[in-house]
Amino acid sequence: MRPLDLQVVGTELAVKWMDGSESFIPLETLRRHCPCAGCKGEMDIMGNLYKNPEVPLTAKSFELLKLKNVGGYAIMPVWADGHTTGLYSFEYLQQVAAIK
Repeated sequence: MRPLDLQVVGTELAVKWMDGSESFIPLETLRRHCPCAGCKGEMDIMGNLYKNPEVPLTAKSFELLKLKNVGGYAIMPVWADGHTTGLYSFEYLQQVAAIK
């Protein structure tokens, strides 16, 4: 399901979905669940997970500057600390929205 509208409201990302439902995702949750290889790690063909050393997150890490659309399937947040490599597919964005 695709989002119809995405807006930052305070410290949350408000998402209006095609079915009329809405999600409010805390920006900290969105950032902490970044799906990029640098944050989440990469798995090799043998199933071994390789992760970079954990980088401490600061207040700027949770400040969303803008969202870029990626094709018709994802968004890419641009964070104030310069992080831009997380591609959130719409399906993954729904999963993050369901985290309590």
